[in-house]
Amino acid sequence: MCRKLTRDERRTIRKLVTGGCANYDSEYGCLPLDCPCYMLDKCWTGAYCRYFREAVLPLAPMLESAITGEGAAPASRPCAVCGRSFLPEGRQTYCSETCKVEGNRRKSRERVRKMREKTGGGRYD
Repeated sequence: MCRKLTRDERRTIRKLVTGGCANYDSEYGCLPLDCPCYMLDKCWTGAYCRYFREAVLPLAPMLESAITGEGAAPASRPCAVCGRSFLPEGRQTYCSETCKVEGNRRKSRERVRKMREKTGGGRYD
């Protein structure tokens, strides 16, 4: 069953083709076909380049499960700071180092605020 690709799926496919496909050249397009790569203008699910499907698509497991519908979707988790979904490695809570720094800063601020309330405000009288 074919469906229209979402904007994020098309963007991810473009990034995968331009960054990870060994058959793609920005000047010549698809090297084996000697024409522009049709994966860059893909709008519908269905037929995919065999090399892309077997070698490049596994680099993005969430996209692969969404497009092919095969297997269970990997357990993604929303980032605690920015809300983007990502594939966690172990007990990872944040999607990037930037979000990790911001999340730790927020936790520290909240912890110190609670400590000040508990000890009477921490004011000098």
